[in-house]
Amino acid sequence: MSKVEDFLSYEEEQDIVTAILEAEKNTSGEIRVHIESTAKMDHFSRAQQVFHFLKMDNTKESNGVLLYVAVEDKKFVIYGDTGIYRAVPKGFWESTKEVISNHFKTGDFKQGIVEGVQRAGKELQVHFPWDQTDTNELSDAISKG
Repeated sequence: MSKVEDFLSYEEEQDIVTAILEAEKNTSGEIRVHIESTAKMDHFSRAQQVFHFLKMDNTKESNGVLLYVAVEDKKFVIYGDTGIYRAVPKGFWESTKEVISNHFKTGDFKQGIVEGVQRAGKELQVHFPWDQTDTNELSDAISKG
């Protein structure tokens, strides 16, 4: 098995998908998690590529958030589209990164991702609340590369 398959158990992946579904329940925003072995480039640039590849830059309100993890590199990036990036308060991304990082340092990868997703969902709900015309524009499944 590769490091990507070993990174999270099936049950942990399901817990993350459940967190995404819960986080998106009250917002028009979209949250995705992408896990791959290594970036083979600058991690922020790779997160941007994945964001585009997953069509996260095609949401109606530019309110997608990607949590990108490069397992072997031991790096992650939280990447928000222009709508959410402009809306969140100063320090939001850094404080969310710190929460995730603290869990990752202790090897609790699932909890770090879940809490990152929850924080993104709460912030999306404030700036992009759900209404009856909203549809789930993107898959909630974890993507892997």
